[in-house]
Amino acid sequence: MSGTPATVALVAAGIPFTEHEYAHDPGNTNFGLEAAAVLDLDPGQVFKTLMADVDGRLVVGIVPVSGKLDLKALAAAVGGKKAEMADPKLAERRTGYVVGGISPIGQKSAHPTVLDETAELYDTVFVSGGRRGFDIELTPADLVRATGAVLAAIGRE
Repeated sequence: MSGTPATVALVAAGIPFTEHEYAHDPGNTNFGLEAAAVLDLDPGQVFKTLMADVDGRLVVGIVPVSGKLDLKALAAAVGGKKAEMADPKLAERRTGYVVGGISPIGQKSAHPTVLDETAELYDTVFVSGGRRGFDIELTPADLVRATGAVLAAIGRE
């Protein structure tokens, strides 16, 4: 067990997961695609955790690493009007994680969370486990349970 806030939260909630550690290349800033390549996974099954400011409040969007976050769709999913990407330093302070290792699970403060509905296409999905070079695998339903997420079409190619 690696003991990140994400794994601690999952264990405390009794949610099963599998840890996947890999050697992160410090020169690679495309963390999600790196994880998919190193772990030999479909990039549609590996999800990145992004933070956006929706009408002045922080919202977490979880989308496949193969695509982008649709900010308009994210805002609509939480009843907001306007969304823009949050400042990375603010995201780090509010989640307790570093960029490239931000997990949707076990964040310092709870934030409204939206999971792209394509997660349901897979038996399991992969998200950051709380640091670079560490992903956790769990079912989409357990990810929803762990984060309180709603499902919506928030990803785009």
